[in-house]
Parts: sequence; C-alpha cells; structure tokens
Amino acid sequence: MVAKNMNDLVSLCKRRGFVFPSGEIYGGLKGTYDYGPLGVELKNNLKRAWWKAFVFDRDDIEGLDSAVLSNKLVFKHSGHETTFTDPLVDCKNCKQRMRADKLKQAGVCDFCGSTDLTEPRDFNLMMKVNIGPVVDENSYGYLRPETAQGIFVNFKNVLDSTAKKVPFGIAQIGKSFRNEITPGNFIFRVREFEQMEVEFFVKPGEDEKWHEYWIAERRKWWLKQGLSEENLKFEVHDKSDLAHYAKACTDIVYQFPHGLEELEGIANRTDFDLGSHTKDAEGLGVKAKVLENKDSSAKLSYTDPFTKETYVPYVIEPSAGVDRGMLAILNEAYTEEKLENGDTRILLKLKPHLAPVKVAVLPLAKNNEQLMEKAKDIQQKIKMLGIGKVVLETSGNVGKAYRKHDEIGTPLCITVDFETLEKEPETVTIRDRDTMSQIRLPVSEVLNYISNFFKYI
Repeated sequence: MVAKNMNDLVSLCKRRGFVFPSGEIYGGLKGTYDYGPLGVELKNNLKRAWWKAFVFDRDDIEGLDSAVLSNKLVFKHSGHETTFTDPLVDCKNCKQRMRADKLKQAGVCDFCGSTDLTEPRDFNLMMKVNIGPVVDENSYGYLRPETAQGIFVNFKNVLDSTAKKVPFGIAQIGKSFRNEITPGNFIFRVREFEQMEVEFFVKPGEDEKWHEYWIAERRKWWLKQGLSEENLKFEVHDKSDLAHYAKACTDIVYQFPHGLEELEGIANRTDFDLGSHTKDAEGLGVKAKVLENKDSSAKLSYTDPFTKETYVPYVIEPSAGVDRGMLAILNEAYTEEKLENGDTRILLKLKPHLAPVKVAVLPLAKNNEQLMEKAKDIQQKIKMLGIGKVVLETSGNVGKAYRKHDEIGTPLCITVDFETLEKEPETVTIRDRDTMSQIRLPVSEVLNYISNFFKYI
C-alpha cells in the first residue's frame, strides 16, 4: 500500500519529526527543508545502505568527499556556464514565473490561465557565490550543482593514490544546489538537495555493456530498499532528449504521489567529462566534442599496465537523489489498516535496516523504579549491538506507544512488565510492527533474537 496523496506524507513527516519547512518561524524558504530527529535517521540509513552496496561490498569503487565550493573554471570547462539552463517564461498578467517545458498546457499560465506569456529564455540554474573578502567580478565561484564534477577533477588523484585499474568507480554522497525555477512536490524538487553518485570509468567500446549492467544493478538495489516492482519503471531517453554529453541514458522512474517521475538516472557520458577537464584532449584521442582546455594542468588519461594502451575512459554514471529516494521509500511504506475494532492503524512498513528507530523498549509502568531500571538495562544492552537508534519509550500507555512506533516505522517493541520482575527466568514481550504478533522471550535470548532480525538484506 502507498500514500493516497502527498498531503498524507507531508502531515506524517511534520507530525512525527521527519521533515520540517526550513526557517518556518520566519515564513520558510521555498525549496528548502530541514530533516528532523526521525528524518535524519532515515536519510542516514538510506545513505549508509547505498555506501555499503557501492563501496564496502565492492572492490572496484572508492569513495570521495569533494568540496561544495567550486572553482569557476570547473564549471566553465564542464559546460555548465553555458548549458546548465531551464527555459523560463513569465506571465504578464499575474507576474508568476514558470518553466516553459513544465507548463500544464503549452502557452497557458498555470496560475491564472492567461495566454499572455513572455517568450522562453534560458535561466542558468547554478548558484553563484562570492569567495574571499573582496567583492568583484573575478572573486566568485559556485555552489556545486552536482557532485559529479568533483569526481572528474579528482580522477587522477584517486587513480594515482589507489592504483586502481579500469574498470573502476568513484562514489560520492553530498549536497548540491540549484536555482530551481519552480521547486515543489514537497522534498521531490528542492534547491538544496543531496545526491548519491558514482562515476564508473570503463574502456571505450565496453561502455554499452557496463551501462546495461548498472541499469540492472540499480533496479535490484531499489527493490531491496522496499520499492515495489509495480511502482518502478524504466524510461529510455530518445536521442533528441539526451544531454549534450550523453551517448545514452535510462531513468529509473517511480510512481510518486504526484506522478511518475525520475528517481535515478543511469547515463553513458562517454569521454566528454574527462576530455573536457584534460589538457591535450586532441592528442589523447578524445572522441566527444570538447573545447580546448588551456587551464587544466593534468592529462586525465589511463594507461593499461598490460597492453600499455593509453586512452581517456568513458564514464557510466548512476546518479540518485537522497531526498527523492527518501520520499519514494516513505510513500511505499505508508500503510493504513482497518483493525477489528473499526479503528484505522497508520504504519510505515520500512525495511528494518532503514527504520529510524530500530527497537523501542517500553516499561509497563513509568512510575515503577524497578521496571524502569530493568527497561534501561535492556535498552543499554541492545544499544551495544550497534544496530542503530534504540529508544526508551516513556510517553503514554503501552497501546499509544505501539501506535506511535507503528507510525514511525519501528520494527520491534519490547515491553517490560511485572512478569519480567516476578518470574524466573526473566521474560519480556516482543511485538512485531507489521503483524502485531507478540512473543514472550527470556531476557537472555533477546540480544540474539534482535541480532538475527536485523541481519542486513
């Protein structure tokens, strides 16, 4: 089951502390959001799962964390200064600004219905910032609009320091910034967002094989995060729709509450990127159409240690948005169930490794010192397993605590009651979020049970 509409998700996220409008007490800032106590846990868990799949579980990918502030020459030679644009129109009647390619009806204002629109003009999406104490036309740089360029300009550094052999990749998770004309649909389209990107370098001629490989791998990974087959689709870009640097691109699209939209793109970027940032591109046989680069100090090529062949690698890029991924996962997990007593139960059926809170320990009586001490002791022992956030739940009665933890996606609740104190061996009740079934286990067996439950998928 998924959310009926975006309002259900927005309401849940605000109520339970997943996502807040940024600067809300001052009216907010359009296109920016803050992640609350539960949101930051879910977001970090998603990033951790991605990093594990790409970096920890593989021998052919290394990690990187490049700077957010970027030298303007990086984005001059990448082509962003001249091509990173959206077509913009203004309504002369209501003065609203819109993307021409996203109008609900061509030539008609989305806000007032007027057909009196300006001609489309290109609007650069990069955020320009002053760098240094002196403000002049030469003292600027950019907040990076993507993490990819930081990888490309570090290609030689990573290659030299790790002695990797092609094919290999460089992975990065980090913030990017874009002056979106019309941010919207909650955290789907925002001006400050986080990306999970890999640039996978391959030998020219083997690029198509690797492109297909990564399309299949990324689909499998999203399914492991809990997205359903029926809500995941592929969208192959027509040649006319490809970015100027791409040979091919396939999007993994997801059925969000507001429609079928891109979740992740897997592009074959050819040798355009390394070719654009290298000196002597012509001498290195770069196949993509790139401009001469007189600013770069490095040759971004690879020499095969066995054949001694030197070439500029092609790049396959799986690129996903953390915020969009989180929205898709929340949407997929959102479930409403009718109970036997007629009540409706809201729960998030999150995969255990993604759940913001892994285990909640509930003392039956908050004013009983012995119960509280036993609950705290069990909580501390579970924390030592290192599975993630383990909370001592002391708000409301047990029934309300169960409903709260269903709604935030906690997989297991452990109740410490008077039977725990009065009988030997000491036992507790463990309740499963999805089935609401409960089992009674000796305290001595709890850690082993939880360890097995949270084995990574």
